[in-house]
Amino acid sequence: MNRRRLGLIAAAALMLAPAALVPSAQAWAPKASADPVAKALADGRRTTEEVARDARSKPSQVIAFAGVKPGMHVADLVIGTGYYSKIFGALVGPSGKVWAWQPGEFAASNPAYKEPLNYLPPAFPNMTTNGNDFGQFAPPSGLDVAFTNMNYHDFHLSAFPATTAANVNAKVFAALKPGGVYVIIDHYALPGAEPRVSAQTLHRIDPAVVRREVEAAGFVFDGQSDLLRNPADPKTAKVFDPSIYGKTDQFMLRFKKPG
Repeated sequence: MNRRRLGLIAAAALMLAPAALVPSAQAWAPKASADPVAKALADGRRTTEEVARDARSKPSQVIAFAGVKPGMHVADLVIGTGYYSKIFGALVGPSGKVWAWQPGEFAASNPAYKEPLNYLPPAFPNMTTNGNDFGQFAPPSGLDVAFTNMNYHDFHLSAFPATTAANVNAKVFAALKPGGVYVIIDHYALPGAEPRVSAQTLHRIDPAVVRREVEAAGFVFDGQSDLLRNPADPKTAKVFDPSIYGKTDQFMLRFKKPG
């Protein structure tokens, strides 16, 4: 049998083969990431500046620590410019919800803090923003996770009543489902630093103060992470000082509502 006839027979056999045995163009296409966190970080609604910040903020590891997953109800407390709000909105997806709170006092003091209240909901239909003042703070019930990043110390600013942190913690406790978690990231102050002073002058807080206050609200301490530690930070400069900005020593604490 000559080579030409062998080639014709092979071609005919391929044409008659079951479709499942023939590789399709789709089978060779690159597959999208199955990791929901990776997909959220690659979401096109995030800016180039936010993506660049990922290297220092390490959001994938932070999310793993917080346990945020698709379908969850999450509260982002004191959202700043909305960095984590966007990540949560993309991650929880259409079956989840994000409640993003920017204190009215902050939104009134800086236009950059007011803007996310307006542009986030149209961009993320699963997101609700809230601009109530600290005194009217009232997160929705049924939360799986409450999260605040580098802002717990603000609850101790001298502009607010001394009971502000206790009020926020109590409201968060009431809003979380049994078993829900409260995650707090903030800048280290020196051990024993008085919270009103360290918050006002340096925008820092001693994690021992945070733990004492949050446990007083009924939470159980559930873990901590050294992911964002920087031992080179002397903890004596304001966090916005160019010498340390973006490189502060930060703690990450997780608390759980019993149940």
